[in-house]
Amino acid sequence: MALTNVLLLSQIAGNAVAFVLSLCILAPLSLHVTQFDGKCLLFAQGTWGETDGLFNVTWPSQINCSFPIITSVILISVSIIQIYRFARLSIKQEEASFLELFLDVFIGFILCLMTIVSAMIITIGFMDWCADITQRFPSCEIAAGQKIIKGDDKIDTSGFYVQMGTAQFGAWGAFATCVLITVAGLLKLINNHEMTNMRVSMYLERQRLVNEDASRESLDTPGDFSH
Repeated sequence: MALTNVLLLSQIAGNAVAFVLSLCILAPLSLHVTQFDGKCLLFAQGTWGETDGLFNVTWPSQINCSFPIITSVILISVSIIQIYRFARLSIKQEEASFLELFLDVFIGFILCLMTIVSAMIITIGFMDWCADITQRFPSCEIAAGQKIIKGDDKIDTSGFYVQMGTAQFGAWGAFATCVLITVAGLLKLINNHEMTNMRVSMYLERQRLVNEDASRESLDTPGDFSH
């Protein structure tokens, strides 16, 4: 029971951390898409103009920003639901069923996949963007806030470096947190399975002892002889 309580508290704390980290993905990426006039710089490539010195960008698919945003929204929703569930179980001192524990592990595994894919998209996509930006600037950070995009005056580049840095932190942190939550759920599932097997074994052993006692008593009872 002590192990179950520790794991339950770990899951509550883990989901609270995952909630905060998912906001670190959602908020900066949403702001970035707004400031870039609906475009996404992840995996964007281009060439620098020789005459005007502006960056002629070939914009990639919007899914590069949309997938991490969708992942963060799903993670926020799951975290809120799980915090409520685990807090209720902790207050009422109840144990989750085997099916609930299995679903917790399955959902955690799916979130691990989604968060690591999101983290890789943000990290590698931002590296691609910076590889082209640093052909003209010493670093991506210096390019932030300057008019560098050719043919689109609506794009605000002032915050892209901080936004992508925050999104990377949130994505990798969320992945690590989801792994810990999933491991805690898996340990609870294994513990529940072992406890169930133990109860079944104890019941069978008790029934065996009862049957042996009944057989011994029947043998010890004197027979009734008739003449």
